[in-house]
Amino acid sequence: MSDAQEFERSPVQPEQLQPARHFAASYSGEHVAGTEFVIGALFVAWGVGTSDILWGLLWGNLLAVLTWALICAPIAVQTRLTLYAYLEKIGGPGTIKLYSVVNGILFCILAGTMITVSASAVRILFSIPAQVNWYPTSIAFVLVALAVGAVVVTIAIKGFKRVAQFAEVCAPWMILMFVAGALSMLPVLFANAPELSSAASGTGFIERFFNAADNLIWQDTNKGFNVWHVAAFSWICNFAMHGGLSDMTVLRFAKKSSYGYFSFFGMFLGHYMAWVCAGIMGAGAGLLLKSSITQMDAGAVAFQALGAAGIIAVIIAGWTTSNPTIYRAGLAFQSLNPKWNRVKVTAIVGLVTTVIACFPFVFSELMNFVGIMGLVLAPIGAVIVAEHWLFPRMGLTRYWTSYAKNTFNWAALVAWGGSLLIAFMLTRLGLHLFFLMIPTWIAATIIYILLASLLGARTSYTDEVAQHEKSETERREREQLYLEKASSVAGTTHTEIASFKQKSAGVVALLALLVCGVMAIVVFNDGNLEIFRSWLVVPSVVYFISATVWSIEKEKTSR
Repeated sequence: MSDAQEFERSPVQPEQLQPARHFAASYSGEHVAGTEFVIGALFVAWGVGTSDILWGLLWGNLLAVLTWALICAPIAVQTRLTLYAYLEKIGGPGTIKLYSVVNGILFCILAGTMITVSASAVRILFSIPAQVNWYPTSIAFVLVALAVGAVVVTIAIKGFKRVAQFAEVCAPWMILMFVAGALSMLPVLFANAPELSSAASGTGFIERFFNAADNLIWQDTNKGFNVWHVAAFSWICNFAMHGGLSDMTVLRFAKKSSYGYFSFFGMFLGHYMAWVCAGIMGAGAGLLLKSSITQMDAGAVAFQALGAAGIIAVIIAGWTTSNPTIYRAGLAFQSLNPKWNRVKVTAIVGLVTTVIACFPFVFSELMNFVGIMGLVLAPIGAVIVAEHWLFPRMGLTRYWTSYAKNTFNWAALVAWGGSLLIAFMLTRLGLHLFFLMIPTWIAATIIYILLASLLGARTSYTDEVAQHEKSETERREREQLYLEKASSVAGTTHTEIASFKQKSAGVVALLALLVCGVMAIVVFNDGNLEIFRSWLVVPSVVYFISATVWSIEKEKTSR
């Protein structure tokens, strides 16, 4: 398969299946993003207490992992199809075209948010004021956003392999930078927190942390948000990927459906840890700058915590998520006509995305946007789940739309629009956006099953079903034989020996990460914050140079 034709209508072949480590790395890299700085800071602005944050993030991210593992991954592994290919079987060519346009536009806006976050860091280098309005207030910022977007799009058009390699290099350092930034700001918060009582004067880190957190970070201000809002947002912020089944495109390459549990690394190393650390950094930066957290962008927060390395962190964090997001948007629009060249489609999508990134509204309204995105795409996920799992149990025919050669699946379209109308009515009754997902999903499922039963799903299509089941049985048998054969020879195949250059680069990269970690521990234990911010960039640059060399050499030896 060429890079220009990465959209497929046919199931992936057994030899294309990927090992577990690729999925662990992919989820770790993609979900430690520049937007984590934004979301972590917005949680602080919500006025939610510390316990509500910690418990809400736990339950919400756990629900996200389970949705990936129990819904998205099994369907992806059983079908070996992209979301677009499977939806075309269920909904017909007309339905998939409509869905692809909606999906692609939403991904463009999401990718624009990532580019805006990266630009918020670059603007510090040129003394451009923070962009906190919905529109840009500086021509210089627009030029920075365009330049950052050009770099991101260049990487995205290289295809999935290059996107994954870029994330592989960046992910370990990015995870460390969130932790390092939090450690650098905790002494600032401890110094400004109310003194503990004499009875608690000898208490340890946990007591000091909760004292600072309750009084300076996650202050319960009774703004109407609570633990359930935190949990709901943590679950729905990636609902388009797991509940909306967009990650079928990635998980179709998994050898087992259990690989969906590797989303744990993204949700807990990424979202849970990164959001907590970003909140700590935002509160500390606010104290140092004597500014409200709502008046600072991600670049300002990271610069106060990490110095020049913070600017790099925000730039890289924005890139690692905007790259695959633009890539996904390109695939969505390419599915309108698979003969279109993916590189050209992705370039056009990237141009539109970069223009969107010049308007900081995508930055300031991020939490509402990801909630709306998940809500808009959720009904299609419900339709797919209903047809995949519920139809056989109810005596209805899977893929009845394809067998009938219908252009549109009107049951699916009415379920999509009708469930969103119900969601709108619920908002008018006062139900918060973050709580709409479950009633919308249930409504879409019920509407679809009822209408599909009336419009043709009860027809048996005996010959077509028999032919399809025969083809699927043969495909799965070939896959099972291949996996059994691969398992029997595991450990006996030739393993490429890493070159001296690759080994040396790997060692240097690990040592650079170790130095960054030691510096963070030192500054936390009453080290000099200015020295930390000034010198952290040195081992960071060493890491990126050596890690890039290691990645290039690794690719050479694996050919």
